[in-house]
Amino acid sequence: SMQCFPSLVLALSALLGALALLQLSLYLRVPSRYGKHEERLCRPRGRLPARCAWFLQELPSFLVPALLLALRSPPRLEPLGCRLLCCLFCWHYFYRTFIYPFFTRGRPFPLQLLFFGTLFCIYNGFLQGYYLIYCAEYPNDWCTDIRFTSGLLLFLLGMGINIHSDLLLRQLRKPGEVTYKIPQGGLFTYVSGANYFGEIVEWFGFAIATWSLPAFAFAFFTLCCIGPRAYHHHRYYLKTFTDYPKSRKALVPFVF
Repeated sequence: SMQCFPSLVLALSALLGALALLQLSLYLRVPSRYGKHEERLCRPRGRLPARCAWFLQELPSFLVPALLLALRSPPRLEPLGCRLLCCLFCWHYFYRTFIYPFFTRGRPFPLQLLFFGTLFCIYNGFLQGYYLIYCAEYPNDWCTDIRFTSGLLLFLLGMGINIHSDLLLRQLRKPGEVTYKIPQGGLFTYVSGANYFGEIVEWFGFAIATWSLPAFAFAFFTLCCIGPRAYHHHRYYLKTFTDYPKSRKALVPFVF
């Protein structure tokens, strides 16, 4: 059976941090080519329907940790804190894989981005799952530690914001519509990227709860990946809609 190699965890976490900085450098000035931003750039040839693409892309993040857990002999069920942290990660991706895609009304997704997104989900699913299932050591009372409890609260808050914001975005369009409208309600009252803000809060909460290098590297990647996208969404709304609320910020309320 597999063993824990701390040097592998360190190397994969460092690479994830480097990928985060690469994402930031690539997309801080120019948005990635899908959704509302694809019209101003050359359109990719191959595409898949959004529901199918999101399902295929997110699936490895759920399956890989589940497979790692199944391959461990004997199965790792203790301590409770470690089990709960595995469940948090898989819970998020269960939603993103088996629930979110079947309600989304997004435009067809470029195959090139789907390919790289799927590779990332395999990579990150392995890193987070491998660390938690084979390497992580938590005391038996980790569930009462301030890091776990505060991180869990942030995770749940972020996930709630993310799901609620996705719901508000879906309600903007009728079935079959592809036009973009001004998001209203919830945290969209204050920020243009409420759904992105929720996901960033969620993964930083997970990082605090796990108190691990792989989780902090993933939270940093999330910030560098979807933070710029929220910024470009904000600029798009300001340029497209003359009545867009000028008081809204791009990502963080009252900051920027």
